[in-house]
Amino acid sequence: MASPEPAAPPSPAQEPSAPSAAGQEEAPREPAPEAAAAEVEKVDGEGEEEGECGFCLFMKAGGCKDAFVAWEECVEAAQKEGTDMVERCHEVTYNLKTCMDAHADYYAPVLQAEQAVNERAEAEVAAAAAAAAAGAEKKEEAVPQQADSPPPAAGEGKKEEAVAEKV
Repeated sequence: MASPEPAAPPSPAQEPSAPSAAGQEEAPREPAPEAAAAEVEKVDGEGEEEGECGFCLFMKAGGCKDAFVAWEECVEAAQKEGTDMVERCHEVTYNLKTCMDAHADYYAPVLQAEQAVNERAEAEVAAAAAAAAAGAEKKEEAVPQQADSPPPAAGEGKKEEAVAEKV
């Protein structure tokens, strides 16, 4: 006789929206990335660029929209002026990163990608340094070391001295 399958827990969409235990209200949650991106797409009339990139939609849908917009405007201004974006936008970049860290539950995919890029760059720098060190060692090995010259054969040293005296 087959045993009945246990009932699957209700999905978040099926759960009643009753507050959690003892009348406490749940903290407001940020929308899921997919739902948030869809919501931003609907707002075309409110200053959003039509056909905006998915990354921008994702960033603006989270809790750091204002920090991201400030960063985006700074980068665009630096590009128009031909100035160094890193130097010009370091403060807004720091503010954006700080905000993203505070909302790590939403921005986790971006933060993880940033960490992976940083780790890969560090590994490449270490590999380049190791290759440069290995290349320097090989170069030293390839150049023959000048050994102390052997003492002159009998009478040769005196010939050189005699030539030097004549000059």
